[in-house]
Amino acid sequence: MNDKPSRLGRGLAALIGDMTPVDAPRQADTGSGVRRLPVEFIIASRANPRKGFDPELLEDLTNSIREKGVMQPLLVRPSDQGPDVFEIIAGERRWRAAQRAGLHEVPVIVREVDDKEALELAIIENVQRADLNPLEEAQGYGQLIEQFEYTQQDLAQVIGKSRSHVANTLRLLKLPAEVQSMLERGELTAGHARTLITSEDPLGLAHRIVSAGLSVREAEALHQKDTEARKGVPSAPRSPAVKDADTLALEKQLSDTLGLSVTLDHKDKGGKLEIRYKTLDQLDLVCSRLIG
Repeated sequence: MNDKPSRLGRGLAALIGDMTPVDAPRQADTGSGVRRLPVEFIIASRANPRKGFDPELLEDLTNSIREKGVMQPLLVRPSDQGPDVFEIIAGERRWRAAQRAGLHEVPVIVREVDDKEALELAIIENVQRADLNPLEEAQGYGQLIEQFEYTQQDLAQVIGKSRSHVANTLRLLKLPAEVQSMLERGELTAGHARTLITSEDPLGLAHRIVSAGLSVREAEALHQKDTEARKGVPSAPRSPAVKDADTLALEKQLSDTLGLSVTLDHKDKGGKLEIRYKTLDQLDLVCSRLIG
């Protein structure tokens, strides 16, 4: 456990280089560790933290592979389902797109790793590539902590993010199931998620965000307003509804002189004069009157 952060912290590429390749049946070694395998020899991993594949992005990748081929090899390991069967560690989306593009073979790097290392690699690879939605990322962190006894500080070092990011992401697992489904479907973004985890009513706030199509900034403002209301923070004092006759008369005189709407809010120790304009020409008129 103690050497895990330093080993994994170097990233997926370093890990691939550290592992010893095994011979793949019926395949010739290219000399660079990259081999070619028939797509039917490859199966997806049940442990892949990534559960959803955006159809449009998958179609874009399919078109690219159809034109240029698979540029980055898949990382696979021998499967216990047969001597010619290999399980994907990283690269399932490339494998799916290659099949859609009609390819019969794909480039792979075969590595002999156990279930623990395979899951570590799958989670880290997806996090580093930003291929996970917020909930998938949280579930991946949870797997590493629960199954492999990682601490939050270990994870932060491994994936190159702050400890607070790891902690806040893990808190998504405590959100109501309906909110988690919204995150999975992409109806809520990671920015929205950060607002939800500090909300006393995450489900209610989530519904309001989705129904109104609020941006992250708007969601944060709504959350702040709800929080202040719950704490009983008083609203800003309002101007008196009724103005005296002298103030009203002065407002009208100024409005008539400028030809614009003028509001005068007068108090005992001062006040505020507000002139509203609709066009730049009206603004020029005010400036010429004030500046001369």
